[in-house]
This record gives sequence, structure tokens and C-alpha cells, in this order.
Amino acid sequence: MCRNIKPLFNFEPPASKNEMHEAALQFVRKISGFNRPSQANEAAFYDAVEDIEKSVRKLLNALDTKAPPRDREVVAAKARERARERYGTS
Repeated sequence: MCRNIKPLFNFEPPASKNEMHEAALQFVRKISGFNRPSQANEAAFYDAVEDIEKSVRKLLNALDTKAPPRDREVVAAKARERARERYGTS
């Protein structure tokens, strides 16, 4: 799975439209092998991004949990700490 695709479910505040779009774009990039499509493939590429974004939105709206929403800042801080331990970065 792409490391750049982040979990979007059960956060406070909920995932934004931009976050869903970025996840869909990253997924299509991974599947197609294109960072930027050629003009010949551009329409199909961006149609796929739009379709996947709609699917992501539909999925997130359909999911349900009894767990309390996670705090984005706490999750980000934990990720930074793991990266610091793994890569020795500051």
C-alpha cells in the first residue's frame, strides 16, 4: 500500500474533500504508474480519480464505529515519533 495514503475514517474533524481527493489521486498514481499522465491518458486518469473519490466518500459515509474519534494531532505526533525512531530524523 502507498505510504502516502493515510487512514481517513473516524477522525475529528472528519476527512475533508481535499483529503479524499488526494488519497484517490495517490491511489490512481500507484495503480497507473503515472505521476502525471500524458495528454492521451489524461481524461481516463482524472475520470478514475473522480470515481475513486466518490467511492471513498461513499465508504466513509457508510462506515460506523463505536470507538471515539481519533485526534489528528495525536496521530500525527505518534507518526513523527515513529519516523524519528526509524530514521533518526528530527
